[in-house]
Amino acid sequence: MNRTQSNQLVLDNLITGVLLIDDELSISYLNPAAESLLAVSATRLLNSYAPQLFVEAEPRQQVFHNALKKESAFTERKVKVLLPDLREITVDYSVTPLMQNEQHLLLLEMLPVDRTLRIDREEALLSANDTSRNLVRGLAHEIKNPLGGIRGASQLLALELDRSELVEYTDVIIAETDRLRELVDRLLGSPLPTKFSQLNIHEVTEHVATLVQAETHGSLIINKDYDPSIPEILGDREKLIQAVLNVVRNAMQALDGADKIGHGGEITLRTRILNHFTIGKMRHPMVCRLEIIDNGPGIPTEINERIFYPMISGRAEGSGLGLPIAQSAIHQHQGLIECESEQGCTRFSIYLPLKPIEDRQA
Repeated sequence: MNRTQSNQLVLDNLITGVLLIDDELSISYLNPAAESLLAVSATRLLNSYAPQLFVEAEPRQQVFHNALKKESAFTERKVKVLLPDLREITVDYSVTPLMQNEQHLLLLEMLPVDRTLRIDREEALLSANDTSRNLVRGLAHEIKNPLGGIRGASQLLALELDRSELVEYTDVIIAETDRLRELVDRLLGSPLPTKFSQLNIHEVTEHVATLVQAETHGSLIINKDYDPSIPEILGDREKLIQAVLNVVRNAMQALDGADKIGHGGEITLRTRILNHFTIGKMRHPMVCRLEIIDNGPGIPTEINERIFYPMISGRAEGSGLGLPIAQSAIHQHQGLIECESEQGCTRFSIYLPLKPIEDRQA
C-alpha cells in the first residue's frame, strides 16, 4: 500500500467530517463521514459553495475569506448547518489554511454536537429498553402461571354445575382469562428465534404500505422516497415487517384520530444510507435509515419521552404495545428507533446496520 492509498484509507475511516475548500470557496473534496453528517452524496456536494452549508451563510463567507487572506486557522462552536431536507444540525468546526501547488485551500473539519448528545440518548434508550423488556418478561411469566390455574379450575367447576346461569359465569372467567393470556403473550413478544437472511428493505416497506392501503381502502396517501442504491441488509423479514407495520399503523391511527385520512393526511416512507454510524457504543460501517413521517397532530408532550415503554399510548383505546414490540424487534437487529414529534410532523427514524456484528447478535 503506497502513501496515497494509506492517506485515503485514513480519511475514509475518520468519524470527523472533512472537507477541502478551494480559494473560491467551492468544495473540492469530502470524506464519507462528511457525507453521512450532511446527509448528501459527494457527487451532489462537489463544486458547491461551502458557505451555503450553513444556516447563516454570510458570516461564514467572511471568515473563510479572512482565513485564506491571513492564512490563520480558527474554530467556531455550536454553529447551525442546513441539511438538504431542511433539517438543521449543530456542529463545532475548525478551518485550517493549506497550500497545494501554489493554490490556497481550506481544510474544514466538522464535528456534530447533536450526534454526541444523541449517542448519549441512544445509550439511555437502549438501556431503558433492556430494563423494560426484562421487567415485562418477568412480570408476564408470573402472571401466566396463575392464569393457567384459574382457567383450569373454572373448567372443572363448569362440569360440576347444573344451573346454566352459573355456567355462564364460568364461561366469563374462562374468556377473560384467555384475553389476559393473549395480552401477556403480546407483552412477551414473538417466541420464535430471530432468523437472519439477506433482504431488501424496500420489500419490507412495500409490503407494509400494501397492508396499510388495504386497511384504509386506498384513502391514505403514502409517499415513497427510496434510495435505490441501498444494498441488501441482514435481517429477519417477518420481525422487520412487524416492527415497521407497528410504527406505520401508529401513524395511520394518529391521522385517523385527527380525521385526516382522505383529508390531507400523508405518511412518507424515506430510506437513506449512512456511513460510519454509531448506535449505542457500536460503530457500524454502514447503516440503513428508514424514516416514517406523518403530518398528524403529533405525540402529546406528556408522553413523548415514554412512548417506547409498555402500556403508554396517546389513544384511549390503544394498548401501548405496538412501539415497544417494534423497538424490541429493531433492538434484536442491533438497531434503534428514534422519534421527533411536533404539531404537523412526527418522524420515526429506524436505524438498521446492514450487517449486525456477530458477537452482539440477539
